[in-house]
Amino acid sequence: MTLRLLVWNYLLIVPHLLLLVVLVALLRSRLHRQFPIFFTYVAAEIVQFMVLFVMLKSPSITGREYGIAYSCGFALSTALRLGIVHEIFAHMFRNYTVLNRFGKPVFRWVTVGLLLAGLTLAAYAGGHDPAWLLSVVHVLDRAASILQCGLLIGLFFFSTYLGLSWRSYIFGIALGVGIFASVELVTSAIRSETGYAYNAYLNYITMATYHCCVLIWAFYLLAPEQVSQYALKAAPEIDLESWNQELQRLLRQ
Repeated sequence: MTLRLLVWNYLLIVPHLLLLVVLVALLRSRLHRQFPIFFTYVAAEIVQFMVLFVMLKSPSITGREYGIAYSCGFALSTALRLGIVHEIFAHMFRNYTVLNRFGKPVFRWVTVGLLLAGLTLAAYAGGHDPAWLLSVVHVLDRAASILQCGLLIGLFFFSTYLGLSWRSYIFGIALGVGIFASVELVTSAIRSETGYAYNAYLNYITMATYHCCVLIWAFYLLAPEQVSQYALKAAPEIDLESWNQELQRLLRQ
């Protein structure tokens, strides 16, 4: 077995074995009740890997069948990652009843806006992938990555005012999703312009990044949360509690 093949098998198999550790950690700490979408995403990634791995090793499975299965799995993963972002925002604002009520429609409209912007930019950039299905997947990949990056940048920007500790579970989950979305955005943009020229190298980069993200999730879920993730810091410029009380007063009028 060559070194390149060894590295490929490692990056293909080990991250999904580590996802089993993440899954068990979520169950043992009962965090799957707090983060059901993230739990579903982890479980779906494990199942998807097992199905695709069996199909990849089966001689009776054609390339077209594998491509369809991969595209369906990719679409599901993308939808769940967007759900994770929504779940993170819901947890951040859950202590503020009125802000949470207003935050949901704002989040939906921001999501729609970023999705339209991402689709426009992705379609405008075009691509040179000869396989139509994979080309569509790459376009959607770029749009979803732009969306996730935009939403998570907003989350990290307001993390100080929300009292989000870097040792909290939410921060760890968001950090992993954000890193993967950023790298996916860069690699998908390169792939759409170059086709298959650097596809092998881009696959290694994406797989290595995913491996790092799974390690981040495992570290945060296995390590004890030392600081309360909802302990607010002093924020004279932006006082979320004051916003919440003012919105309540306006709604009663």
